[in-house]
Amino acid sequence: MNKTIFVATAAAAGLVAIGAQAQTLNQVQERGTLNCGVTTGVPGFAEPDANGVWQGFDVAVCRAVAAAVLGDPEAVEFVPTTGKTRFTALASGEIDMLARNTTWTFSRDTDLKFDFVGVNYYDGQGFMVPADLGVSSATELDGATVCIQTGTTTELNLADFFRVNGMSYEPVPIETGAEAVQQYLAGACDVYTTDRSALAAQRAGFENPDDSVILPEVVSKEPLGPLVRHGDSEWADIVRWTLNAMITAEELGVTQDNVEDMAASPGDNPEINRLLGTEGELGAMIGLDADWAKNAIAAVGNYGEVFDTNIGESTAIGLARGLNAQYTDGGLIYSPPFR
Repeated sequence: MNKTIFVATAAAAGLVAIGAQAQTLNQVQERGTLNCGVTTGVPGFAEPDANGVWQGFDVAVCRAVAAAVLGDPEAVEFVPTTGKTRFTALASGEIDMLARNTTWTFSRDTDLKFDFVGVNYYDGQGFMVPADLGVSSATELDGATVCIQTGTTTELNLADFFRVNGMSYEPVPIETGAEAVQQYLAGACDVYTTDRSALAAQRAGFENPDDSVILPEVVSKEPLGPLVRHGDSEWADIVRWTLNAMITAEELGVTQDNVEDMAASPGDNPEINRLLGTEGELGAMIGLDADWAKNAIAAVGNYGEVFDTNIGESTAIGLARGLNAQYTDGGLIYSPPFR
């Protein structure tokens, strides 16, 4: 190819890429709302309350992004999605981001053309059974009927686990977590399998939680986190660094209660100042106002606050931090630096 033509073509491609990168941000700002895909309902993670207001651990990520981009954590249209519909909704542009219990895998990242922007919950697949079934290990489930949500990594992990252990099972396919719970409680299956966090969340809502047991085996790695479409790097950066802002805020002691005061009276910690927009130009680098991260933290709190409020040990869900503790406390939650 002629060098002049090559340079011109490359320059034109660059202009197209720059235009594409700002597309989602522009659409969200022009629309005035963030369209965020969530689950059809998992207690503690994403579900509407008695007044129809969505709340939960994953919902907080949506609200934080809305606060960062629009200055309003309420400017969110929550779109319930199932294991089958979630990826179509994101790929088609029906939603701007997906924040539900979705596992980061090779094929989803590459073949499905999505960008996972981080991990907000490190999980693993488990099994729940009626206590009166009399089993204490998943290796005792040969011949069991298993309620399994279709279109998920859970379905594939189940097949792998039973194959490795030389066991057979009869799948009872379901579409949503709510349906799985109904089928399980009705006795349509011996076992319900999904991420252990979801099992704990759903079990907490049972009339008699002690009648069901979550078996000790963890049979997979399930790094769960928000994702966006390929091809819009600026939008991916915004969602990624909003999650990182929540994580960094916990590490630095910035909370929902003190963030406004810390922003109004900057101290001697330069990373806190950069995070809150009182020093440096980080907001401008991603096309947002200087106080974007401050707005996100003020709206929902830091990562630890969001965890403790929605799914922590003091809630009905009762999850310990475990792998989801800060790296300084032996966990895997870690953000790159704000500089």
